[in-house]
This record gives sequence, structure tokens and C-alpha cells, in this order.
Amino acid sequence: MTDGHLFNNILLGGRTGTNLGQFKVHPGGLAWKRQGGGKTIEIDKADLTSVTWMKVPRAYQLGVRIKDGLSYTFIGFREQDVSSLINFMQKNLGISPDEKQLSVGGHNWGGIGIVGSMLTFMVESKQAFEVSLADVSQTQMQGKTDVLLEFHVDDTTGANEKDSLMDMSFHVPTSNTQFPGNENRTSAQILWEAILDRADNGSGSSGEAVVTFEGIAILTPRGRYAVELHLPFLRLQGQANDFKIQYSSILRLFVLPKSNNPHTIVVVTLDPPIRKGQTLYPHIVIQFETETVVQKNMKLSRELLDEKYKDRLVESYQGLVHEVFVKVLRGLSGAKVTRPGSFRNYKNGYAVKSSLKAEDGLLYPLEKGFFFLPKPPTLILDEEIEFVEFERHGAGGASMSSQYFDLLVKLKNDQEHLFRNIQRSEYRNLFNFIKYVPFCWLHHPSC
Repeated sequence: MTDGHLFNNILLGGRTGTNLGQFKVHPGGLAWKRQGGGKTIEIDKADLTSVTWMKVPRAYQLGVRIKDGLSYTFIGFREQDVSSLINFMQKNLGISPDEKQLSVGGHNWGGIGIVGSMLTFMVESKQAFEVSLADVSQTQMQGKTDVLLEFHVDDTTGANEKDSLMDMSFHVPTSNTQFPGNENRTSAQILWEAILDRADNGSGSSGEAVVTFEGIAILTPRGRYAVELHLPFLRLQGQANDFKIQYSSILRLFVLPKSNNPHTIVVVTLDPPIRKGQTLYPHIVIQFETETVVQKNMKLSRELLDEKYKDRLVESYQGLVHEVFVKVLRGLSGAKVTRPGSFRNYKNGYAVKSSLKAEDGLLYPLEKGFFFLPKPPTLILDEEIEFVEFERHGAGGASMSSQYFDLLVKLKNDQEHLFRNIQRSEYRNLFNFIKYVPFCWLHHPSC
């Protein structure tokens, strides 16, 4: 089989817990997609620097490291999967996975290896654990022999897991030979400096924001917030709530203007979502005043702009507030931006008024799905849709039926979304758009 191998029930490991999904290896590289939709990771074979495999409790683990220093861990392979993975990667990707062994003795002393952005703690040449230094918000000396690592607070972390790693410390005796000290610097200081060079604790990470947008109205979770964009995370600071969101949790940005309305909605889609109490929020719905113009200067050094953010950020922005916000957030996070496509309603707007459950809102037909806003924010991707059906009879009898129609979206998992009370004047434009999108979701002979 030269076109690839698929492996189901593979966990993506990390500090934010584990997510179940499907892993694929193909001649062009590797891919992992979360089960039920959401986060997708694609790795081109040209970006691979090393691949390792390891026997872990009840399964095998694949470790993948790429050129920019990032590392991914995939867990859940069977013993018979390992040989097929190794052979396929050697023949098609030009890389030979190395075997690593897991330390299970429970010892808490050993050596430290730092490769790229990954710190590995080794016990007798076996790996005890590893952490990503990109997750480190601050590192400092405690006394002369201890090094403390503090990790970024991430309000998406608790969405799937009850516990999250927040800090750890290493005791480095003065007799340490791996990081030999001298009269001016102890062994712990040598290790601290090595970590400091790779940790994500530069300008704008845990201190001052790169740029701040004050008094921004957020519809979900509702409130008025100061939105701070730092180097590694987004912060929403309100009177009653304070959220920190790692950029790695941002899947996509949506820019959706309201029809005949002085507001534009920007949606930040997350995986995993943020949590407030027992409620999960996979979408942050931000409402900007469309005509407001701002000028923002980036609080970044020229060196950092040239080295890390070249062609992604500039020193200063001036323009409509929602456009400036999206440009800066896209530059920092690397998230893709989706805007309305070819659909127009009968008034040349981008959405149709409808109701979902008991809530009135706007349904945006997009080139690859639908988005209902503002409450509950509901994103339906084309790959999830089984079919779309127009229902011409309303709930209010003949008079209601003559003025309105409903739109039923049936998903492949048998879930249904019924968008009710759409004005009949929207029927023709909506029908033609759904009929002629590349996927043609209609229950209709023309499809």
C-alpha cells in the first residue's frame, strides 16, 4: 500500500491533555485529525527532522520533531503497527524512526537533554518525561542550586482535563558534570541560561502585551473586555472574568459583517474550548464597530520583527479596528482567516435571518459550511454535512408558510440543525447557492 496508512483511535499528547483522532501517514508526510472534527495537524515530509517510537503502557508512542523546533506526540499504536510505520517512512519519507525506551523505575534524578524547544529528563539513558520549552512562561533561579520553570496559564487546558502542569523545579548540585559551573556561575545557572535561550518568555509573553484593544464587546462569553495580544497567547480581561488562550488552541478566524448594521463580527474558533464554570465556549464571538478607525503600534523590537515575524507583522497598523485586530492576531497565531464567499441575500447582505432552537440570529452560508450567530454560535463544516433540505411549511399554518421557510441540515453523525423562519424572499438566492457550491448538499435530483 503506497498511498498511505490510516490508524484510528490515536491520541495527540501534550500539556493540555489528550485528544482522540485519526492518524495518517502518506508519501507527502503525516496528518492527524481530531475525532468528531476540530483540530487538524498536517506535517510535510520536508519539515520532518526526526521520528522516534517508544513502548508506553498498553500501547506504542510516536514522537515527531519538525524544523521549527516543535514536537508532537501520537499515542495508541499497536505492536504490529510499528513495523509497517517504520517501513513506510523509510521508503516514502526518507527517514528512519529511532527507538527510545521509557524509564519506569520512578527515579527522580538523572540527566537533562535540550534539543530544539524540547527538554527531556533522562534516567539511565531512558526517557522519564519531556516538556516543551515553548510552554514555559517564566524561568528563574531559586537559591544557587534550583531552577524553577513556570508554564503558561491556558484557560483552554481545563476543557478536557482536570489537571494541568503549572510548574516544576530542578535541583542541580554544584558537583554536576553535565552543566559544569565555575567561580562566577553555578551548574544551576548554566542550566537556567540554556533553558532561558529556548523558553517562550521574551518580550510580550508574560509581561507587556504586544498590542491591546480596550473596551471590546464580546457576545460569547458575554461581557466587555480589554483584549491583549501577547507573543504566545491571547488574553481577555474583563471585570468578572480573565481568560488566557494559547495561540496553538486557535483553529481559525472568521470575519463576518452584519447586513445593514454598523457592526462586524470576528469569531475566534478554539480547540480545546475555554471553560467558564461548567460551560464550554468553542467560539469567542467579538463584535466591533465597523467604521471605527484605529492606529496601533507593535511593542516589539526590530530584531524580533525581522527574525521571527518577517512578512507576518509590521511595526504599525492603521485602519478599521476589526481589520487591524485580525491582521495582528493572524500574524501572531498563524491562524487562517475565513470571510463570506459568493452568497448574497436579497438585500445584498452576507447572511439570512433565522432562528435556531429558541434563539433568533443570523445564518451565514459560507463556501465550506454554515455559521449561525450570535447565540448559540454554531459552526457546521461541509465535511460534516450529510444533506440539506428545504422545508416549506412553517409552524404557524398557511399564512406563516407563505412568508417563511425552514432549512434542515442533517449531519453525518445523525445530528440535525433546523434553522426556522427564514423569509421566503431569501429562498431563491439560498437555494441557488447551496445547489451550486462544489459539494451540493441538497436532496435534489440536480445533485
